Parts: sequence; structure tokens; C-alpha cells
Amino acid sequence: MPPYKGGLVVGKPLVILGTHWLAEEMHDLISEMPEWKVEAFVENMDPERCKLTIDGLPVVWVDELKRLATTHLAICALGSTQRSRFIEYARELGMNFATIVHPSARVSSRAVLGEGCFVSTQSVVSTKTVLGNHVFINRGVLIGHHVRIGDYASIQCGVNIAGLTNIGERCWIGMSSVILDRVTIGSGSVVGAGAVVTKDVPEAVQVLGVPAQIVKTQVEAK
Repeated sequence: MPPYKGGLVVGKPLVILGTHWLAEEMHDLISEMPEWKVEAFVENMDPERCKLTIDGLPVVWVDELKRLATTHLAICALGSTQRSRFIEYARELGMNFATIVHPSARVSSRAVLGEGCFVSTQSVVSTKTVLGNHVFINRGVLIGHHVRIGDYASIQCGVNIAGLTNIGERCWIGMSSVILDRVTIGSGSVVGAGAVVTKDVPEAVQVLGVPAQIVKTQVEAK
């Protein structure tokens, strides 16, 4: 799949990787977009969940993706930055990934979104910003101009990221946090809910507070 750049990828049925609450919310949002048709949810941990249905749709075991790879695209509905494991296994089975932007979001035509990104309702991605692969942007996020966000990062509801900011791979940016302009956040770091980040953050740490301070080091991806 080529990366998203200022337009929607259309034309194929869709499966959602994940079977829990975020998967249901993502399905609800995608159901408002006629260019997509979700046909199944995909489970990779508990085979018993394949006996369930979600919103009237089947739950299939992950190995079924080998059969679906020629006809469907996938989007991952795990908020954890460790979703990379699920995604990479799906890729090994032949899956390609959609990049999906809710119609109420505003993404600049000069922004670039990588494969597998999801931009939720009421979010803004400004000019010359680059999102890596499989970045998850939750509801009501504001991302300024010339921002770079690495693969598998998760940006939670109400985050405000100022321009010229760099956020590393697998970062978790907590709800309603604020990141000032020209700040760099190292890969694998966690910004707690409501924090205000005023200076650079090293890799693999957790920061909290106003202004944000390091409270934990050697943090594993959330």
C-alpha cells in the first residue's frame, strides 16, 4: 500500500485487528464512512472470543488473515504501542493496512500519514506534519505544523502538540497533555495525562506534572 497523502484510500473491505472496547469504538466511527466496510474483527490471544460476535460481525482467529489478505485491508484497534506484535504477525500472513481519517477530522493536504494510521473524530493534523506507520490519533487531538511522530505512537484524547515537535517511535502521549513547540520526546517514553511538556524528554522515561518531570526511567513500551 502506498502511504496516505491528502486523500482517502478506498475500495476494499476491512478487518479490525482487536476485539475489545477500542475495536468497538473504531467500528462505530468507520461505519460513518461509506468508503469502508468492516467485515470482521480479528483475535490473536483468546480463541474462545472467536465464538462471539461484535456489532453483529464475526470474530475470526488471526491465522484466518492468510485467507483474507488478497481481498481485505486491516486496521489495528489496540491503543497499546505494543500493537506492533499483532501488526507484524498480520503482515507476515500477507495483510496490507489501510490508513483511515474520520470525516470530521482535518488533515492538511501537505501532511503525510504512513500505512495503518488512524485519525479519529475532531482531530487536526497541520501542514508539513509527518506521521509514521500505525500511529493512533484518538479523539480531539490537535497536532501543529512540521511535527514528526514515529511509528506505533499513541496520541490520546485531547492532546495538544505544538509545531516543530518530534515524538519518537512507540511513545504514549496521555489524555489532555500539552507539548510545547520544538520539544523532542524520545522513543518509548510515556507522557502522563494532563502533563505539560516544556523541554526535551529522553528515551524510555515517564514524565508527569506541570511542568512535566521525569518520575520513572527504563520504561517499557505501554
